[in-house]
Amino acid sequence: MEDKDVIKALSALAQPHRLHIFRALVVKGREGLTPAMLVEKLDMPANTLSFHLKELAHAELISQERSGRNLIYRAEFERMNAVLAYLTQNCCEGDTCLSESANFCQC
Repeated sequence: MEDKDVIKALSALAQPHRLHIFRALVVKGREGLTPAMLVEKLDMPANTLSFHLKELAHAELISQERSGRNLIYRAEFERMNAVLAYLTQNCCEGDTCLSESANFCQC
């Protein structure tokens, strides 16, 4: 992963609404959520949600899939893990400093 990709991802998450949206999608896992579910869960106007979903998608942190008449949004776990790996690369000058339980998401 390149610096510009990490900066784009972190910039997208550096806003409270987008962080809450992303966290809700991470919690839901591969099942994902529709915009209506997100609006209800986060108590956010639909047009505000739409704007923030676009920003997260642009950073490739979420994906969108059409299922019948619904759009399903999901967190992109591979991308999230790549950002985490970038941030912890060469951690502690190569010494083992993370516990064994500090695994990345395997969803």
